[in-house]
Amino acid sequence: MATSERGTAPADGAGADQDAGIPSAADCLGPGAPTCTGRGRAGVPLRATLALGVLTVVVGSTALALGSPSRDPLLAAGDTATGSYLATRADGDQAAAAVLAGPYQERPGPPVTARYGGGTAAPLAASRPLQAAPAAPSPAVGALFSPADDDGEPFHHCTASVVHAPAGDLVVTAAHCVHDGGFRTRLVFAPGLHDGFAPYGLWVPTRIQVHPRWISDRDPDHDVAFLRVRRAGRAGGRIEDVTGAERIRFDAPAGRPAQLTGYPEDQDTPVSCRHTADAQSPTQLRFACPGFPNGTSGGPMLTDLDPATGTGSLIGVIGGLEGGGDDLVSYSSRFGKDIAALYRRAITKPVPGAAQPGSRAAASGVMPRAAPRS
Repeated sequence: MATSERGTAPADGAGADQDAGIPSAADCLGPGAPTCTGRGRAGVPLRATLALGVLTVVVGSTALALGSPSRDPLLAAGDTATGSYLATRADGDQAAAAVLAGPYQERPGPPVTARYGGGTAAPLAASRPLQAAPAAPSPAVGALFSPADDDGEPFHHCTASVVHAPAGDLVVTAAHCVHDGGFRTRLVFAPGLHDGFAPYGLWVPTRIQVHPRWISDRDPDHDVAFLRVRRAGRAGGRIEDVTGAERIRFDAPAGRPAQLTGYPEDQDTPVSCRHTADAQSPTQLRFACPGFPNGTSGGPMLTDLDPATGTGSLIGVIGGLEGGGDDLVSYSSRFGKDIAALYRRAITKPVPGAAQPGSRAAASGVMPRAAPRS
């Protein structure tokens, strides 16, 4: 399930956008019935499922590489040294068109007037029963698509959320949702998705940033990715102005009440659960609530929710250990200094010389596409 996957007392953010918008690692920025869909039996870790999926991808990719290396090149190497990938406009627009050619359409939703929380956080009582249940869509949380082509029916394979950044264009998800043997060149984010409608538009990456250690060895402590996005088919505009954003918090203490949300791959509305985000290890968080199946990977783990906006402090995303967990427990890489550094890289300008999509036809930049796995 490693690819689809699943699958806040806000700190004072005043001045967080100063000094080139780069916060310190401890900063909290302020912007203003289990369903099994390929994740295995309840309580069975995903490691075995993941290993089989990787084997399939490797074998399939090898066959494609030997047979026709230029066919369907929808994975790209990017800049492995920095963990960066610069996306082309054509790839993004084609991916968005493929989503709209399927059972999805854009329909304006209620305007979001409050950009972020900042008032008194509401107490987060644990869900009763303790299980993920259908939840109302949140404008800042949505489904992440990876359409194969313009003719294939699109489906969302992961979850993502808008997180505050100086440029107002940042989305966060799990690294395994965007990089699996290469960067996915066709990704579409639909915030607030419900019932086949994208009320806040379709957004596509301009740049993707993961940690180099994820690229080199799929380090579960670095299963986080940031995407800078633009609205497909329209010029200008910032996603944060349309949807609002979650605050991001680094080095948050474990054991606090939190809310976990994700989009199952076979549903167009999210599921959510409230419990505690406990320490699995110094580098992993553990959220013991069943009911987060394939498609929910990348879903936000929030503390200190603001009742006025529904936004909170982002302390993790479904991913990390065992590809994000099993049908009983979800994990997240902890947002420590390495994730803070990744965030800082993501909000700066693209690195000059990063691998460009236009060079994908070259052997060094092209990999056969691996089908999304969960």
